[in-house]
Amino acid sequence: MITLHHLNRSRSKRIIWLLEELGLDYQIKAYQRDSETFLAPPELTAIHPLGKSPVIEYDQQVIAESGAITEFLIDTHAAGTLAPEKGTTEYVEYLQWLHFAESSAILPLLLRMFVAKDGCKTNFLEGYAAIEVKKILNYFDDSLENKTYLVSEKLTGADIMMSFIVELLINSGEITKYQNIATYSEQLATHSSYLKAATIELNNDITQA
Repeated sequence: MITLHHLNRSRSKRIIWLLEELGLDYQIKAYQRDSETFLAPPELTAIHPLGKSPVIEYDQQVIAESGAITEFLIDTHAAGTLAPEKGTTEYVEYLQWLHFAESSAILPLLLRMFVAKDGCKTNFLEGYAAIEVKKILNYFDDSLENKTYLVSEKLTGADIMMSFIVELLINSGEITKYQNIATYSEQLATHSSYLKAATIELNNDITQA
């Protein structure tokens, strides 16, 4: 049995989606952020020193980082379906999107969010974040031109990873500025496992609140 350590308002929803898509047996251990600091509770650091989510326990091994979890689970359970064949051009493209989600894409979005949350005037960060956000979102949107999915015209782990970026745009109301991403978002929502993951996330967050 896989245990997913889930933190409310975190990036672990996409791991719920992946586990549902794979049809694996798993259980969720839910945690709530501190209402003032927005930090994870200390109990999560007992699982992994960074106290971050998602983290899974798999065969007595603790695995952190969304990209690593996604790549590991797909390689182990769905290499032929949720990833292109290794050694192909599509597989390289798949890996780039898989890791883009938690590297180039997320950093400027987080910087912008932190600057806005802090509310102070900055000499550099606000402008830098705005430029980088526009750059990565235009790149994402352009890459979806005439595509249903990011790679190989089928659902892969790259789409599951990038779904968090899509949800950030939905939550901020910006998704209407990017027609290809908006259409892509609608396509992701056609997957029953995606919708089920949203319900599971909501139920766990409410239950633990």
